Amino acid sequence: MLHLLLPRPLGHAFRFLATGCIAALAGCANPADAVEGRELTFDSQSYFAVTVDTRKEDIEFYWRNPDNGQPFGGLEALKTWTSAKGRPLAFAANAGIYDREFRPLGLYVENGKTIVPLNRTHGNPRSGNFSLLPNGVFAVYDDGSAEVRTSEDFHAAGRKPRWATQSGPMLVIDGEINTQFENGSDSMKWRSGVCAKTPREVVFVVSRAPVNFHSFARLFRDEIGCRDALFLDGTISQFYTPETGYAGAPAFMTKPYAGMVAVFPKRR
Repeated sequence: MLHLLLPRPLGHAFRFLATGCIAALAGCANPADAVEGRELTFDSQSYFAVTVDTRKEDIEFYWRNPDNGQPFGGLEALKTWTSAKGRPLAFAANAGIYDREFRPLGLYVENGKTIVPLNRTHGNPRSGNFSLLPNGVFAVYDDGSAEVRTSEDFHAAGRKPRWATQSGPMLVIDGEINTQFENGSDSMKWRSGVCAKTPREVVFVVSRAPVNFHSFARLFRDEIGCRDALFLDGTISQFYTPETGYAGAPAFMTKPYAGMVAVFPKRR
């Protein structure tokens, strides 16, 4: 069941812990290991942001259940499976755009295996937001470092990720707002995105109400301080944290997901 969230005091930062988790138990995180979440207001719009420190947390991606090969399809199913494996989620979100067969539309790498290759097709209207160029890749590497790059820059670098998702469009590129966006656009949707402020500090954001691309991109650049940021998805996007439940689009608007971000406290 999904839970409606009431806005918290603006600018308030807080720590999330798995419900009922006792720090002394094996596999549970203590407060120092929990991801950090906060409410943001920018341009009179409300957002929920989660910061992940990859020195303390692991970022992974999941699409299909390894036990039976079936797509998880949603955050609740992923949460149930990870809990059963003794790895309660510290944070989860849908992780990018997918096609009509509910397959990731672009690059998707899971635990070092490339399941869907990098998509370098340009300007296909059937790809929706993905065709707003440049699109980009959010990748996590064997050493735990993370980055957001345009798809072309990622391809040119030739670096092999351990976990990766391709989505689009890029929101911010080298400190500049994507020139495809219009400041006064009336295309208003719930939106989610990600940036790596540093290789060890990853910030995920979901809007609490519909926003346009330009405003969402300026949030990442001007409020959060990201030089590169990537749009993950819109309309159906939700974030999950153990303490507060679900944030983002209303439950009735969500649909089955393909790839999803899963964040866990590092194993001791």
